[in-house]
Amino acid sequence: MKKLLIATHNAGKKKEISEVLGSIGWEVLTLDDISLSVPEPEETGTTYEENALIKAKHAGDISGLLTIADDSGIEVEALPGELGVYSSRFAKSDEERVQKLLKTMEGQTKRGAKFVSCIVIYDPVTQMHNSFFGEVVGKLAEEPRGSRGFGYDPIFIPNGYEKTFGELGNEVKNTISHRAKALGKMKKYLQNYN
Repeated sequence: MKKLLIATHNAGKKKEISEVLGSIGWEVLTLDDISLSVPEPEETGTTYEENALIKAKHAGDISGLLTIADDSGIEVEALPGELGVYSSRFAKSDEERVQKLLKTMEGQTKRGAKFVSCIVIYDPVTQMHNSFFGEVVGKLAEEPRGSRGFGYDPIFIPNGYEKTFGELGNEVKNTISHRAKALGKMKKYLQNYN
């Protein structure tokens, strides 16, 4: 079975990606599954793709394994340039980020937003990489709703739905989310990868 390393310690990401790729014969590993120490690289990129490549290249070069990494964020129409690749740095915790964004958006009628994801797959043997993008468009709720998911999920309502990602849960989210769309594109690529 071919091995694919995810440049993360996140078991949830491993489960999500394994569910997508298991059917095409790839064994998915995280940094916790390999015997090498891979310190976190500094994310100095100004785009999702740059940050994902920094993480994938770093872990791939140390492990020698085909490696993927993702970078994602939320972009808010009323706050151009404030979140995006800096979404996780907006505040210290998920709860603080949600509360800070809601406070910033008080009285704002333009509530359009989108989640964007970029997954980079890096081959340390050839030093080549490919990038796969996905996005989901929606709007921000007035208050947090639902306890499922993480990050900004409790305040993001995808177009075509009345519920937030925090209410919809993984079964729906994993079919329509930004990461699911990028993973779908990557799966097609890996089906033909030698």
